[in-house]
This record gives sequence, C-alpha cells and structure tokens, in this order.
Amino acid sequence: MTQKPSSTPLAGGAAIALCAILGVVIGAVAGQPSMGFLGGVGLGVAIAVATWLWDKRRR
Repeated sequence: MTQKPSSTPLAGGAAIALCAILGVVIGAVAGQPSMGFLGGVGLGVAIAVATWLWDKRRR
C-alpha cells in the first residue's frame, strides 16, 4: 500500500524566526547586531522559500 502525501503544507516561518534570533546573537558578539539580524532574516527567508518549493514539488 502506498502512502499518500500529507495535505498539510510545511511551514517555513520558524526558520525565519530562529535565523533572525541567531543572527542577532552572532551579530552582537561581532559588534553588529543589525547586520546579524539582516543576515539571519535573509538566510531564514532562503530556507523558507526552499521549504515551500520542496513541499510544492512533493505534492
């Protein structure tokens, strides 16, 4: 019996939030929390888009 993929879409919002927080922490250590935040949000958005594309292809 083959299993049908879940109809619940995957979410990438947690990746954005976690990367933003980690970016601020790493940026604060380096003396640039704003740059860390922007870099973290950028990375989080990239992960969220990749998750969305992977989920879209999976369906």
